[in-house]
Amino acid sequence: MLQSILRLSFLLMTESTPAWIVLAHLLRPQGRKGEVLAELFTDFPERFEEQTRVFLAPTGFKGKVAEARTAEVVSFWLPVGKNEGRIVMHFAGVDTISDAESIAGQDVIIPREERLPLDDESVYISELIGCTVYDGTTAIGVVEDVQFATTADGARRLTDAAPLLAVTSRDGDEVLIPFAKAFLVTVDTEGKRIDMALPEGLVDVNRSASDKT
Repeated sequence: MLQSILRLSFLLMTESTPAWIVLAHLLRPQGRKGEVLAELFTDFPERFEEQTRVFLAPTGFKGKVAEARTAEVVSFWLPVGKNEGRIVMHFAGVDTISDAESIAGQDVIIPREERLPLDDESVYISELIGCTVYDGTTAIGVVEDVQFATTADGARRLTDAAPLLAVTSRDGDEVLIPFAKAFLVTVDTEGKRIDMALPEGLVDVNRSASDKT
């Protein structure tokens, strides 16, 4: 199960503003005609072929739709080599290196209701936050974060490595648990529960004691 895991980063929401999904983070110009290299946070970049309208906003944006900058993706491609796993995006009206520099550092976001529907073997990473992880009948703790393996320089995500669930135990310790198909039993995001069958000793080996004074 869970052959494909969609990393749409984390929901950014308050009671009075819409929830946003982060699809990409714009890094720097990549070309002479306004193209921008971006960190990709979705396993479905093909969404940009039909759903071209997106929004640009600073990282952590929690405002309303009317407060975000509307943008249209006119083209995109997936680079290879040192930038494999990223995306190059070209937006309408962004036609020069200077234009691209002006939007570098912003996030490409959409309202939560515009995210793509998933099949039964996929899950949004954001929906794992707050879930309680069980190893059999034993509650390990609550997922506080999801971490991804990167290259040694931290520049690129390793897509063939399983994400790590950063789980906080009842004692306040952090336990890193591979979110791997081999260990998963069921995932109930509505019930906020993840059932796993973990190898003996994995929890203790991956446990980091909390810093207590």
